[in-house]
Amino acid sequence: MKIEIKLFLFLAPFFVVVGVLYGLFTDFEEPVGYLGIPLVGALMAMVGAYLALTARRIDPRPEDDEDGEIEQGAGDQGVYAPWSWWPLAIASAAAIAFLGLAVGWWVLYVGFVLGVIGLVGWVFEFSRGQHAH
Repeated sequence: MKIEIKLFLFLAPFFVVVGVLYGLFTDFEEPVGYLGIPLVGALMAMVGAYLALTARRIDPRPEDDEDGEIEQGAGDQGVYAPWSWWPLAIASAAAIAFLGLAVGWWVLYVGFVLGVIGLVGWVFEFSRGQHAH
């Protein structure tokens, strides 16, 4: 995580300085730029701080070792469901919800309900019950 921490923490002051310079060049008349750009810097600092705190609690990754070999990263990377239809259901629900912003608020609520159903289905896709063996 070393490179990610450096990337986020070093770019945070850059965005703050660029936001102030943007405000100076536009005479602070355009509020989105001189407020939004420093807020991006604040978000970068928050992500960098989170990564720095997380890096203290976990073991170093193979990517952080300068003398590391490709074999060190071998093994299971997680559990993935290659034939799952639930991501399609969630994406369809998100499309319906965004359609609701243009058509009417009632469509947004329908998309939200479908999204919750899709999310619950995706989370419990491999669940076989509390006491399954």
